[in-house]
Amino acid sequence: MSFPIELRPLVMALAGVRVIELAGLAPAPFCGMILADFGAKVIRVDRTKTPASLDTLARGKQSVAINLKTPEGISLLKNLCVQSDVVLEPYRKGVMEKLGLGPLELLKQNPRLIYARLTGYGQNGCFASAAGHDINYVAMSGLLSRLGRSGEKPYAPLNLLADFAGGGLTCALGIVLALFERTKSGKGQIIDASMVEGAAYTGSFVWKSHSIGLWERDRGQNMLDSGAPFYDTYRTLDGKYIAVGALEPQFYQQLLKGLELEDEELPPQMSVSDWPELRRIFTERFASKTQAEWSRIFDKIDACTTPVLSFDEVSSHPHNQERGSFMKDSEGAECPRPAPVLSRTPAKPSYTSNPSVGEHTVEVLEEYNFTSAEINKLLAAGVIECNATKAKL
Repeated sequence: MSFPIELRPLVMALAGVRVIELAGLAPAPFCGMILADFGAKVIRVDRTKTPASLDTLARGKQSVAINLKTPEGISLLKNLCVQSDVVLEPYRKGVMEKLGLGPLELLKQNPRLIYARLTGYGQNGCFASAAGHDINYVAMSGLLSRLGRSGEKPYAPLNLLADFAGGGLTCALGIVLALFERTKSGKGQIIDASMVEGAAYTGSFVWKSHSIGLWERDRGQNMLDSGAPFYDTYRTLDGKYIAVGALEPQFYQQLLKGLELEDEELPPQMSVSDWPELRRIFTERFASKTQAEWSRIFDKIDACTTPVLSFDEVSSHPHNQERGSFMKDSEGAECPRPAPVLSRTPAKPSYTSNPSVGEHTVEVLEEYNFTSAEINKLLAAGVIECNATKAKL
């Protein structure tokens, strides 16, 4: 269920929640964007003398620029943190403690504070202070060993599994859980969000389904990892692709119907030794028509067979159009709408441009009850920067 923009309610699920997001890349910004999309007031804390932010997930956020190399800057950040509901911190273990801004210190001053620590390896363990990226965390989660075609090396699916599914999204879930628990206890808590563990948890089905034989063969030779010819992608006549997920017998029969193939003339669906031959037949058949031609055929039958849509095509697909699944940002670029859709308090994503570094410094400090004199003193001392004039209209 989607709502026209003008009918969207002003009150959203996280309205009234104040979040301090320490500037980072990918996982933490995504977490912050989720919170902002659903109504939280998210303030990104940038460093001063930063020419531009690389945060492309800053929709709906405000930016303050603070010089954390000064005692005054650290004191200011502490002041903001203890007056907020959530602190979202993406640094390596120990960085915030060195600044005197660790969770134990801040929770003493604000026992209701939720302090979310989003890192690759978590807050303890021999890798806790090690550098890494999505591919390293997915490798350490065990999932990377299962990803890839048969006979080929493992490959990571972009940086989606650890950075975003196991990182930003899982951390956002932790924050919402802690906010809910706080309504009962009145107390905040520390969230230790490890992307290794988040990715592994996202892959729970892979772990838990070993016992039913789904993953008993090597990588790329199982039902759901491109081993089965009825769960794969195929190139069409026009160089595009079709995705096939016809696992169950009834859907498989519809797949054959759409391909104009007779079941009696083919190897049995579940004969693993015959999968290469079945894939050859499917490959030849799909290559005989364009993607649009196959779509017209399979749109009319339940065969779990769909076009592989490009970013340029996805918003114009009738289903996505009807649901309003994609939107345009302030610069006219298409992007996904927030999900899931809540019936009473759906997300109302901001259509303003991503904030420039320090764009809202003065505005935010005023909201946190700093006087004009105090703000001017901080500006003159270089403790903060305000770049409001750079704001895009």
